[in-house]
Amino acid sequence: MTPRRLAEDQPASFAFTADNLAWAKDRIAKYPEGRQASAVISLLWRAQEQSGGWLPQKAIEHVAELLGMARIRVLEVATFYTMFNLAPVGKFHVQLCGTTPCMLRGSDALKKICHDRIGEQLHVTADGKFSWIEVECLGACVNAPMAQINYDYYEDLTPASFTNVLDELAAGRSPKPGPQNDRQLSARSAGRPR
Repeated sequence: MTPRRLAEDQPASFAFTADNLAWAKDRIAKYPEGRQASAVISLLWRAQEQSGGWLPQKAIEHVAELLGMARIRVLEVATFYTMFNLAPVGKFHVQLCGTTPCMLRGSDALKKICHDRIGEQLHVTADGKFSWIEVECLGACVNAPMAQINYDYYEDLTPASFTNVLDELAAGRSPKPGPQNDRQLSARSAGRPR
């Protein structure tokens, strides 16, 4: 895995909104005295949501201050977990699974679609709508190949169904998440032998 680094262009400041600050204080209060640092992941996650899907350096520093942690410790958490995006992402951030089950079932064709339609990994399209990255297992191997787009899983993808999902998102519509074929959740697909 390549080193994860903060984006070069950074906002000058970050502070939680009043609602997010109240949420953060409530989250911190759930931990016993001396263990408030345990809230670091949930606070970083909320900071990323507030920042439009990525985690600026000032947000990391703000979380460190709230938790009374050294900035480097919070930075270590943010750079370790790939769920934290360290540079701006598109409105629809595609995380394409590239591990063995998805690869065996056609994720290479989906990767080509991402390259052709969006560009290189972590590139944001000119309209700001899309970015993508190949990730390790997202835990839906039985429904491979799959992609997570923002908070939704799209499973049993084919090049046609994946293109349709991207088209629907680009048009401002909400495609149905989950299996993109006749499968119900992770049950055996109709017509397949047991």
